[in-house]
Amino acid sequence: MTTTADLPVVVIGAGPAGLAAAAHLVGRGIEPLVLEAGLAAASAVRDWSHVRLFSTWGEVTDPAAEKLLAPTGWTKPDAATYPSGGDWAEQYLQPLADVLGQRVRLSATVTGVSRTGRDRIVDADREAQPFVVHFTTPDGEERVFARAVIDASGTWATPSPAGASGLPALGEKTAADRIAYRVPDLKDPAVRARYAGKRTAVIGSGASAFTALATLADVAKDEPGTHAVWILRRGISGSTFGGGTADQLPARGALGLAAKAAVDNGHADAVTGFRTEAIEQGGDGRLILVGEDGRRLDPVDEVIVLTGFRPDLSFLSEIRLGLDERLQAPTELAPLIDPNQHSCGTVYPHGHRELSHPEPGIYLVGMKSYGRAPTFLAMTGYEQVRSVTAAIAGDTESADRVELTLPESGVCGGAGLFDDPAAGQADGTGCCAAPAPALVQIGVATSLPVAAAEDTSSGGCCSA
Repeated sequence: MTTTADLPVVVIGAGPAGLAAAAHLVGRGIEPLVLEAGLAAASAVRDWSHVRLFSTWGEVTDPAAEKLLAPTGWTKPDAATYPSGGDWAEQYLQPLADVLGQRVRLSATVTGVSRTGRDRIVDADREAQPFVVHFTTPDGEERVFARAVIDASGTWATPSPAGASGLPALGEKTAADRIAYRVPDLKDPAVRARYAGKRTAVIGSGASAFTALATLADVAKDEPGTHAVWILRRGISGSTFGGGTADQLPARGALGLAAKAAVDNGHADAVTGFRTEAIEQGGDGRLILVGEDGRRLDPVDEVIVLTGFRPDLSFLSEIRLGLDERLQAPTELAPLIDPNQHSCGTVYPHGHRELSHPEPGIYLVGMKSYGRAPTFLAMTGYEQVRSVTAAIAGDTESADRVELTLPESGVCGGAGLFDDPAAGQADGTGCCAAPAPALVQIGVATSLPVAAAEDTSSGGCCSA
């Protein structure tokens, strides 16, 4: 007779956290089944293959995964170098998926998770029932039973809109053909042609926005007329451009300074204190951004919206989740990562206890565990799945032993300052301080090199 303990652990998503979770489960003798909606492993990472991470190879591979890969002759790339998303996918994530073999099912989109024979209302004998996971494939609908579920599906498929209310701005959907929600690959000739010689609004204030500004500035050097308008919901402060040289991830700090150079060198203007309420089409067909204060910006040809991501919780509607009402992150984790309260770029080490829910046996890990909060790093996800898989295996001692130390961003934000346009900036240290709304250019140049964003997060302490 099959018991719950004989069932696999279903892992949703074959990205960095999901594949690492599978590797840890295999290492503990537990069979994983990874369900990936994409056509290939790490499909989300492949979408931003042109973006360079600000973490080194030494920080984006998981020890359990390396152990699983070792017998294949896999060699870890130079730990001190920075991979692109494409490098990460092809040189590490795809080989890991290959080793896992048939444990990874592609083109498998999860549509629902529940307890077998129990909707979310029913208490009776609930915890004794296995999970049931429904998913679709090109061949139709299927279901599988599981002893536990690890949701590592990320947030890539659900970017946040341009509208400052959290809803799409009026006209945003109508103008969809000229709005991008990812950092464009400006080395692709077709994509470059879309922005070259054009005026582009970039909405956002995290690492992705920095990357877009820096790459548009590179295009502007060769393509006259290329110009960016940087839209910020708050004002300019000492930490607007991230931690700079104080960032313990040097490439992340350099990225913010590269964005600053784009402004300093006249390739971008910064519009501060602007909360987008509508996107209108002008008589010439160009787009006009309208703020909630009534301001109308000069027309632009394209808009790049980089305001973060949010979790898709629709397929978990029959599961009893404990989520913070603001961040949509696990309630025990939320206070540790809340940008309304959290100061500086460190996150207190956390594991299965902070990631648990009223429904035992289900965990949200990786970027999805952060809900709408920014600053997620791959190494955070690896430590999460190490702890969670230990808990599933019954090894509480190992699950409780959380030893990860994350690098500081050098960006500090006092409690309550997140996205507050009225906050003062007299001392220049507030993460989100804002003066009166203005169109500004900053006059302190920098010669630091460009480094691109690790797009598993929406940026630093104060994403837009």
